[in-house]
Amino acid sequence: MWKEFKEFAMKGNVVDLAIGVMIGTAFNKIVTSLVNDMITPFFGVFLGGIDFSDLKIPGTEIKYGSFIQSIIDFLIIGFSLFIIIRVINRLRELRVKKTEQLDEKGAKERSPSKEEMLLTEIRDLLKEQNDVKKR
Repeated sequence: MWKEFKEFAMKGNVVDLAIGVMIGTAFNKIVTSLVNDMITPFFGVFLGGIDFSDLKIPGTEIKYGSFIQSIIDFLIIGFSLFIIIRVINRLRELRVKKTEQLDEKGAKERSPSKEEMLLTEIRDLLKEQNDVKKR
């Protein structure tokens, strides 16, 4: 059983997942700072500094305002990441198109022209004729 667990734990997918979780945790700090220090204040200017996190049902510890603030933070983070990923994907598409264009251009330059193909055929025919004469 221990051997099976070791094989499972050391598989590439599990290690990749662990690395992904660690990078995600570190990235979480960046995103939290981005939202708290840059995006939320920016929107706060337009919304008049509205902060829902202190709202709660009077006489209870039910902080529905904190929940609303978490939803707003999630929407801001999600939209920001959507825009970032969209830009990255567009840049990748442009890079792939450019690479494909360069490959097509190189392929056209490497393929022999009609004249070269005809000359090659003539050369081969002359070579065959010379070989037949020598026999």
